[in-house]
Amino acid sequence: MPRDSTRASRIADQIQCELSELIRQEVKDPRIGLVTLTDVELTRDLGYAKIYVSVLGDSASARRSIEALQHAAGFLRRLLAKTLRLRSVPQLEFVYDASVERGVRLSHLIDEVVAADAAPSTKDVGRSD
Repeated sequence: MPRDSTRASRIADQIQCELSELIRQEVKDPRIGLVTLTDVELTRDLGYAKIYVSVLGDSASARRSIEALQHAAGFLRRLLAKTLRLRSVPQLEFVYDASVERGVRLSHLIDEVVAADAAPSTKDVGRSD
């Protein structure tokens, strides 16, 4: 793995950690619900960071939370500049991450299929092999 990609990975991890604390402690926007930062992707030049956010609640609250975070992006970037040791802090873009929701939905579907397979079938009741 090239040296630059490990550096970018370390910076992305640090941004994720710092941002979660800053959102929890500094952002007072009531539109932001219970959010979790699931991943941070940096461009090769470290100029832009795409922050993936999972939100507890329905799609309307997720949309409101993402809008509020995007509105606070400049404020959060300024706070990040004080804690990170970088020449320039990347522009922040917040994106809804539906992977957790998809995972829960798939898990429920698997549970339903397993339960249906475990239940005795009416076709097999009167049959003798």
